[in-house]
Amino acid sequence: MKSIYVKYIAQRLAIKDWQVENCVSLFADGATIPFISRYRKERTGGLDEVAIAEIRHWTDVYAEMDKRKATVLETIGQAGALTPELQSKIESCVESRELEDIYLPFKPKRRTRATAAKELGLEPLADRMYDVAVSDPVSEARKYVKGKVEDVDAALSGARDIIAERLSETASVRETVRQIFKTRRLVAKATKKATGPEAMKYRSYFDYSESLERIAPHRLLAILRAEEEGFLTVKIEADAEKCGKKIYYDFCQERRYPSAALAEQIHMAFDDSFKRLIEPSITNEVIREAKEKADIESIRIFGENLRQLLLAPPVGQKRVLAIDPGFRTGCKVVCLDEQGNLLHNEAIFPHPPANEKIKAIQAVSAMVQKYGIEVIAIGNGTASRETEEFIKRVPLPTGVRVFTVSEDGASIYSASEVARAEFPEYDVTVRGAVSIGRRLMDPLAELVKIDPKSLGVGQYQHDVDQSLLKETLDNTVESCVNNVGVNLNTASSYLLSYVSGIGPALAENIVEYRAANGAYRSRKELLKVKRLGDKAFEQCAGFLRIQDADNPLDNSAVHPEAYHIVDRMAKDMKVTAKELVGNAELCSGIDASKYVSGEFGLPTINDIIQELKKPGRDPRESAQTFEFAHDIKTMEDLRTGMELPGIVTNITAFGAFVDIGIKQNGLIHASQMGVKGMADPSKVLKLHQQVKVTVISVDLDRGRIGLRLLK
Repeated sequence: MKSIYVKYIAQRLAIKDWQVENCVSLFADGATIPFISRYRKERTGGLDEVAIAEIRHWTDVYAEMDKRKATVLETIGQAGALTPELQSKIESCVESRELEDIYLPFKPKRRTRATAAKELGLEPLADRMYDVAVSDPVSEARKYVKGKVEDVDAALSGARDIIAERLSETASVRETVRQIFKTRRLVAKATKKATGPEAMKYRSYFDYSESLERIAPHRLLAILRAEEEGFLTVKIEADAEKCGKKIYYDFCQERRYPSAALAEQIHMAFDDSFKRLIEPSITNEVIREAKEKADIESIRIFGENLRQLLLAPPVGQKRVLAIDPGFRTGCKVVCLDEQGNLLHNEAIFPHPPANEKIKAIQAVSAMVQKYGIEVIAIGNGTASRETEEFIKRVPLPTGVRVFTVSEDGASIYSASEVARAEFPEYDVTVRGAVSIGRRLMDPLAELVKIDPKSLGVGQYQHDVDQSLLKETLDNTVESCVNNVGVNLNTASSYLLSYVSGIGPALAENIVEYRAANGAYRSRKELLKVKRLGDKAFEQCAGFLRIQDADNPLDNSAVHPEAYHIVDRMAKDMKVTAKELVGNAELCSGIDASKYVSGEFGLPTINDIIQELKKPGRDPRESAQTFEFAHDIKTMEDLRTGMELPGIVTNITAFGAFVDIGIKQNGLIHASQMGVKGMADPSKVLKLHQQVKVTVISVDLDRGRIGLRLLK
């Protein structure tokens, strides 16, 4: 990577050049973000996954920029306009906007008023006027009255068109206007089309104005969506006359125009340039840049929401009865073993119109007894509250816990190729219920089968940069999977595919080898898997777990490349490696500095010791049961001042939405989170967190509920 790019990335992230260079080198060598973050801390100076992912992003950005520079240089070169100075200027660009500003005068374009004027031979007149080589533009213009140039006014008009375009393509002019516009207000106005229910959801913006620098991401995305749908017009509030004068004085005052007549012509050209060319172009550009910033912030929140969703507490390997609730079509019930395998399925009808409550109670009781059910999972969709109330009437054995489970994305999974491959003989209702049950057992293992965008991780997710969204969400899934670790002998190919260095093809090969040869006994056995070579093994081994392995380190986050260090530690402590692993007291007596070498620095040695204390520890919390308020069924039941339990369902930049057990979610605005000033909701709450709230407002007409967070 070019040094100018390295320096830019380092400055942007407030890190050292060598940290960027080493990360880029590791990427080039095939290393993944989780691997670099966990096992190459000495090379990166201890950078976390966020910083490494940012470097990865900019590495890709600058790879594309180099391709763009090559295109620009080739185009200018073919036009015969490439000078050594211009080439150097292009090659030193680090921002795409800067590159495009330089390229603009040379960029092939459709026929314009300026090109038409040039075809009429008016460019020399424009040059002389712009360069202050004439004092009487009228007299000079008479020389060009011929052919299709009918009179002096036509000649001057054509010359002004050329000057206007030249000005609009001047990088310094564009940057001046750009900086002005960035400090102005964005103005939205309703269009004639803004009627009906679809438009009414944007009514807050029908006559709206806000500083472009301060506008919240969700408001900007909402306004731009409304504009795209034809309900709003959007512009930057900028005084054309003042902007024109600013440009004139910045770029023309030193020219000392010899006559008022020439100054007037230049003024006219500048004014036209601003209104016709510069203002629309810079408006679009500035709004696009504002949207890019809004996208980045929104995507950051989406990524954090997804992380919290994937790292939701699991109940672990339990025998589960899962229910996909419904009224008319009944409740689909499935029974799963500890591995998530389907044992049984049937439909029960405890709700109207069938109302077969007694029969349903008997059916559930029989299933619980026959399959040794330990936990019950109820989907949180239609009829969820009613099904929860029904289950409370079932005489359950002591210790059987009941959970409500999010159904986000369950319908997507049930109709997917993944689900069809897993359960080809069952319909979507059975698959959906299985997914609900498996989510309770291990949310991460189940949710990786679903496109992250289908999980409802935030507002306006379809309005943001889709490639950046995919990159962020994919990185988040990969990060979560590797942070938790994966059981090599139970994991599906879908889960394995997110392990560092593996991917879909190798994941399938790993599962095929397991099916043919039985459970893996050691990590080294992975090297027998088809097409899994040394590089893939290096990347994945530390994130895979083998319970009851011959070597206990194979069930830890200690990388095989560091096993010899553990052997040395054990020898120095006069115990075996097996005796050392999991013995926190012994591990606390290890002097980390004794094992530092050129290859393994103190951060890695400390990581090894911490892992030896609690090998293979799951970083996730344990799942907790939850109950909504029994007497709240609809919005009409709500009263201000009520204190209610709830579950966080979505986190945005402006607040958090909370399920309080009715159809409508309530909103805890960022100002109502018990923090002085405006809190960052993602730092106060987590997705699916159980909370206690106070009702502060109920708007029945708009279906809105205002909540305050109780500590």
